Amino acid sequence: GIPEDHPASFRRYLRERLIDKVHPGIVYLINGDARDPEKECQRLNKIISEREIDVAFVGIGENGHLAFNDPPADFETEKPYIIVELDEACRRQQLGEGWFKSLDEVPKRAISMSIKQIMKSKNIICTVPDERKARAVKNCLEGEVSPYYPASILRKHKSVFLFLDKDSAKLLKKSREN
Repeated sequence: GIPEDHPASFRRYLRERLIDKVHPGIVYLINGDARDPEKECQRLNKIISEREIDVAFVGIGENGHLAFNDPPADFETEKPYIIVELDEACRRQQLGEGWFKSLDEVPKRAISMSIKQIMKSKNIICTVPDERKARAVKNCLEGEVSPYYPASILRKHKSVFLFLDKDSAKLLKKSREN
């Protein structure tokens, strides 16, 4: 697992960039270095069964993954949190973004919110920076909704806020409505 003080920790990322600045009410974060990932999933699944998610913060990966749901993603699992195997492309992305010094350091598994659970959130905020994600953004927004482009499922949600930079949006067709 990844301890919260590791640069690649999403707990750390969310605390530094959002939670410590905005001070939202109640926040439940994944314990990425839990001794027993299955028990951590059970803990999170229990919390989720008792509450609705107001906002899910997710990202799109270079391979089109949503959260850590790599292609082909499971659109059907009912479990809110799952343990996923990270594919080579996902692991290389983590290395390429500078979070790890070598591919051997990059975890091979992660705890992720499932696709169905993401879609149950009232709102979804998705940030996608960087040119390396431009092909994934294009496939997810202009291709078919498919487990092979996991983030494409976001097009079926009623309240998604998608934040792209110029580089990640560069392959999208220009809209005449702008």
